Amino acid sequence: MLMKSLSDVFTLANGVSIPCVGFGTWQVPDEASTVSVIKYAVNAGYRHIDTAAAYYNEKSVGKAVRECGVPRDQLFITSKLWNDDRNLGYDQILKAFALTLENLGTDYLDLYLIHWPANEKQFGDKWKAMNTEAWKALEKLYGDKKIRSIGVSNFLVKHLEALLPTATVKPMVDQIEFHPGFMQNETFEFCKQNGIQVEAWSPLGSGKVLSDQRLKAIADKYGKTVAQLCVRWVLQHGVLPLPRSVTESRVAENTAVFDFEISAADVQSIDALPFFGGSGFYPEEATF
Repeated sequence: MLMKSLSDVFTLANGVSIPCVGFGTWQVPDEASTVSVIKYAVNAGYRHIDTAAAYYNEKSVGKAVRECGVPRDQLFITSKLWNDDRNLGYDQILKAFALTLENLGTDYLDLYLIHWPANEKQFGDKWKAMNTEAWKALEKLYGDKKIRSIGVSNFLVKHLEALLPTATVKPMVDQIEFHPGFMQNETFEFCKQNGIQVEAWSPLGSGKVLSDQRLKAIADKYGKTVAQLCVRWVLQHGVLPLPRSVTESRVAENTAVFDFEISAADVQSIDALPFFGGSGFYPEEATF
């Protein structure tokens, strides 16, 4: 489906509609500026706000949601379970979720994700059981209707293949790093084949992506910035981008991506770019 406006949606496997572009809040500080920029984003048309316990800004996000003038049921709010709580198991995960709701000042979430998978490097042969237990806790919260949809983040094919056989509810989302030069094709294709919506964190990559002359040459053809090109390229892959900025002009700029379509040839050129501009965070190497 070719997205034509900020109000367009993807439909998750359970039928829940999710706005096609989200406002990311990673590395957005927990202070008055956070409240201000989120309120600006909502005013600019965003209805999808992505946060996490590990971002330490849930309280500011909640304050912005209460003050933005848009009813809660017209907003889509995501948060994520952090690793410290995941590591302590089922009961602690339920407590962590309750604290997230308290911080956000809401009685439900639209989407809750396991932020990072437990991996073999850090936990040896326990990693599969740890991810399974964490997922069971999310299934419990979903069954209790405290979350409208559940998913994972940074799960590779290895982690998904280990999780799916014991899951009674399939993950509806996998939020992964996805931008030009780093598509994670194996995970992307696996999710497509299994009805799991891919979300793109860091869709604009790092500064290396935004200053890349190859991308600038393509963006110039459409009269767009590299950031706008990246967001549109993500959308044309059926992936949901989560751009972030604390600069109001750029927050608005990242929504102006529905008045052009990247040609198939240019999409292929972007797809073919070698790795560059990645975050350096890898699920199988993480020990945080």
